[in-house]
Amino acid sequence: MIKAYLEITMKVSATDRAKAGAVYSKYKQPFLATIPGAESKDLLLREEDVQVLHGFDSRTSAESYTKSALFGNDVVRELKPYLMAEPDIRIYERQ
Repeated sequence: MIKAYLEITMKVSATDRAKAGAVYSKYKQPFLATIPGAESKDLLLREEDVQVLHGFDSRTSAESYTKSALFGNDVVRELKPYLMAEPDIRIYERQ
């Protein structure tokens, strides 16, 4: 059962949204298969931004993912050219 969410909101131009979505698709399965506590990953494409919502078994698992090689060396590196500003990263605990 999902107990914590990691929400990453990114400003991406309309012309780059498909490319950002491709990065999401590329890393969804490795995220679910290799990150401890990972339970879900969803992409929300909105007019004003792009959000990725990650579900975890705990807040600790969500925090650990943001320090992982998959997050820092792969996902962030590939998304960086499409970001118009620093992403807004938040962790929520489910009550």
